[in-house]
Formats: sequence, structure tokens, C-alpha cells
Amino acid sequence: MKLSLSVRVAEAACKTRLNVPFSELVSLAVEHGYHAVCLRASAGGVQTGKEQLESMRREVEAAGLWVSMVTADFDVPLNNPQGPESLRDIGPSLDVAEAFGCDLIRVCLKTTDDIGRAREASDRAADRGIRLAHQCHTTSLFEQVGPMIDVLESIDRPNFGLIYEPANLMLCGEDYGSSTLERIVPWLMNVYVQNHVLDEVGPVSLETWCLGVRRFRHIPLWETGGVKFETVFEGLRRIGYDGCVTVHQAFAELMGPEEAAAKSGSYLRGVGEFEPVVPS
Repeated sequence: MKLSLSVRVAEAACKTRLNVPFSELVSLAVEHGYHAVCLRASAGGVQTGKEQLESMRREVEAAGLWVSMVTADFDVPLNNPQGPESLRDIGPSLDVAEAFGCDLIRVCLKTTDDIGRAREASDRAADRGIRLAHQCHTTSLFEQVGPMIDVLESIDRPNFGLIYEPANLMLCGEDYGSSTLERIVPWLMNVYVQNHVLDEVGPVSLETWCLGVRRFRHIPLWETGGVKFETVFEGLRRIGYDGCVTVHQAFAELMGPEEAAAKSGSYLRGVGEFEPVVPS
């Protein structure tokens, strides 16, 4: 497997800007043994000029890294009612992915009306050699394992798949171990890892359609009480997954980006089987 560092580890709570320069995040990824970076609009997206995006790509590649996935607008990670709008006109998102030399874009589906749009967007993306993927996420068509498989089968496009994310599955009371991974393997395109612990009086809450409001605390990947990452990586090993595992944690309230990148990378290499990094 390969390690990817999401710009989210250095993102402000608003999810629209970074707390450190992008160049600093690239340096942290190199220093702490990552293969790739995962881009979000907080660093560069549909609102960013093409020349700037291409300059960012050159910076990434000069560091010996590559871009594992792009989330090209702000509404997708905010998971708001406008999240699916990019499916109506996927062209600008495809342009962002191409500017970064990336073949994977994260998208958002909230209602069954979005399924047809996802098919059409997938067809346009396929013409340019690009894939689309949806994260396991609360208040979306990808909350629960069974329904998300139904949606994937309904979309029925080889370049539309899934970002497996066990913490959101845990919030929704879903199994996130080997049995789930074996069910979703035909669509698996990326893996996100973040961690939190359920807590009835926790400071953070998220609505779910399946279980109502869930309260929790953010915790680092390596802290116990949340996601059982030994179970996650045993499941990934069983299905032979060899793609990216992306550190997707929102660390702003826990620690700085450097500590987050260093400790997350070290922890993941201790529980998963990752390729060595070849010096550029």
C-alpha cells in the first residue's frame, strides 16, 4: 500500500483554507515518508487558476510525490445540500484533476436524483481517463453498507467507486471490518483514515439519517477507544488492497500539522504493510 497525506491535516475548521502554506505540507509529506498528497479545494480547486494548479503540481512532483485524489470544490467536503452540484457540470472538476495529473475525484450524492447525474458525470470522466468516488459518509447515500452497494450497482459505471472510511461507518453503527471490505471490494478506489470515539456528552456532533444525532470526540489515529485499526488493516490485507491509505484526520483541535503527519505516518506503518519510499 501507499501512504497519502491529506491537506485536511492542516486545514482550518471552515474547510476552505489551510493553516500553513501548501509548500510546508508538501515538505512534511516528504520528511515523514508519504508517497502522495490528497488535495482539497482549501489548497486548490475549481476556484483556482490553471497556472497556479499546474505550479502546485510541479512542486508536488519535484518533491517526489504525486496527487492521489482531488476534492475539487468546497461543497463536497462540507457535505451540504450543494455537495452534489458538481455532478451537474463535472467539467471544472475534471480540469482540476488533469491539472494535477490525478485520475480520481471525490464527489457527493445526497438523493436518488443524484444517481443519474453520477452516471452522466462518470461517462464524461471516463472520456478523460478519470474516476469518481464517494466516501462512506453520514447524511449521504453512502451512510450504510447495504444501501451504498445498491447505489453503486445502480450507477453501474466501472470508473465510479468508493472511498472506504471506517470512522464514518462506526458512527452509523455499521461493521467496518473484513466482512464489509469483502462486500465493497469491487468498487474500492481509496481508503481514508481518521479517528474519533463515541461519547454521549462529546463536544462534536453529526447528524446521521440512520441513527439520528451522534456525539463524539476527535482522537488521534493511534489512540484507543475509537476505530480498531488492527481490524481495518487485517481486512485490507485479506482483500489484497494495494492502493492509497490517506490520513484524512482533522487535526486542528488536537495538534499541529507536523506532529500529525509524523505520528500518523509512523503509527500506520506499524499496523499496515506499506511500500518503502524511494528517494527522488
